[in-house]
Amino acid sequence: MPAAPFISLIKKDLLMEWRQKHTLYGVLLYVGATVFVVYMMSGQPEAHTWNALFWLTQLFVAVNSVAKSFLQEHPTRFRYYYTLVKPTTFLLAKMSYSIILMCIMSLVSLFLYYIMLGWPLAQGGLFVVITLVGSISLSAVFTFLSAIAARAQQNSALMAILGFPLVTPILMILSKLAAKALEPVYMPGWWGLALVLLLLDVLIITLGVILFPFLWQE
Repeated sequence: MPAAPFISLIKKDLLMEWRQKHTLYGVLLYVGATVFVVYMMSGQPEAHTWNALFWLTQLFVAVNSVAKSFLQEHPTRFRYYYTLVKPTTFLLAKMSYSIILMCIMSLVSLFLYYIMLGWPLAQGGLFVVITLVGSISLSAVFTFLSAIAARAQQNSALMAILGFPLVTPILMILSKLAAKALEPVYMPGWWGLALVLLLLDVLIITLGVILFPFLWQE
């Protein structure tokens, strides 16, 4: 994969995001409002409830920040991009940008949880790492689904239908991985879950690389 087009596409998305600051501020406002509503409804819950609420929040943040990556592109632009870059380069650049955006939003969300809902974590550093890994997983899934929805006449409902069976096991794995950060105790099978999550990520990215060129030509 050529590095120059890949980097240029990421810079293009960053520049567009910077020019349309209202969209970025809207996502930040959504993150803050979501965490505040969770705080108003639950106060400072016990550790396992805190963990479950955090990952549900991450799901909503991913839907509102990452899932629009392809849907915000005008259909006629795809014909222009088709003449410039390879489809795999375009998809991986979109995924990379979505990962950057989602990691930032996840850290903001985690900081707001710390302020409003407390910090019931015995291993905070591990939880931060799992949060970033989870951001990569959710970004890969929703970017791939956004690509499918964009090429299916901008049908965002299709993304919700396809996303449920893919996102549910990822969220369950992430919540169980994060449970290790709640208490400094040995958890049998933890590395096995981490391997399963890694394989799921590789599978989703591989499917995207294989299938997107066919969608690109439509």
